Amino acid sequence: MEVNIHEAKTHLSKLLERVVLGEEVVIAKAGKPIAKLVPISTKPKKRVVGSAKGEFVVPDDFNNPLPKEIEDLFYK
Repeated sequence: MEVNIHEAKTHLSKLLERVVLGEEVVIAKAGKPIAKLVPISTKPKKRVVGSAKGEFVVPDDFNNPLPKEIEDLFYK
């Protein structure tokens, strides 16, 4: 759903009720979208230990110092 700023200010409570039900509300200024009201997830996604197993390999030199030319880029 898209509303203009005036409508959003006038009907904010009703718009928030719709957002709580899962709807996204886009607020527009002069017909151009400038903001989006979306519900906040109250439950963080559950993490499963080992779920990325086999998707990447940590190289043996992972903890080695960076080459001097790359390290210098961080300290300019």
